[in-house]
Amino acid sequence: MVEQVHAVVLSGGSAFGLESSSGVMQYLSEHDIGFAMKGITIPIVCQASLFDCSVANPKAYPDKEMGYQACINAEKNRPEQGNVGAGTGASVGKFLGFDKAMKTGLGYAAYQVHDLKVGVIVALNACGDIYFPNSDKRIAGIYDQENNLEINSEEAILEMYEKIMKDPMANTTISCIITNADLTKAQMNKVASVAHNGYAHCIRPVHTSNDGDTIFALGSKKK
Repeated sequence: MVEQVHAVVLSGGSAFGLESSSGVMQYLSEHDIGFAMKGITIPIVCQASLFDCSVANPKAYPDKEMGYQACINAEKNRPEQGNVGAGTGASVGKFLGFDKAMKTGLGYAAYQVHDLKVGVIVALNACGDIYFPNSDKRIAGIYDQENNLEINSEEAILEMYEKIMKDPMANTTISCIITNADLTKAQMNKVASVAHNGYAHCIRPVHTSNDGDTIFALGSKKK
């Protein structure tokens, strides 16, 4: 059973974006990173891709070259956030269609408690609205530009059910947690599971049938 992965890829492009992991595989292979199996090094790469093909050019999706370049960029240890990478076509508040959605992107955060370090990167492409944690202060969601009106997604579901978009393929929030903690595979699975509570604190409604939320969790065992 595989207990170790060597890279996680977060991308846009839906299923087309899966091509980018081929570039990551190539980079890792060239640097001899992976499992040694009968004279060959096999990298283990996990990937999640969000659906953004309805935004701008639907054929502009990540490819193998972009995946390879992402590995080179990662060497610089200067992560970008915002309208880059998997966040390029990300948006929220899509229950009433893309014309009333708001742009989001890619974000990251990191914390340290004594010797324990934890970081997370998120590509936010949820169907619902975004709030500050433990607050009713909304950050983003359905927005009617024509009437300069913010629309609550939860209220829209109840009041305009027949009008809401019921496209299960167009939304997902994908994340990766990285820590230096020495944890087993089962324990890391628990970390990923518990982290979905973070989604619930900020996304309303969350984990709907229109969302395909995914969280990876990696531990370097260097603590």
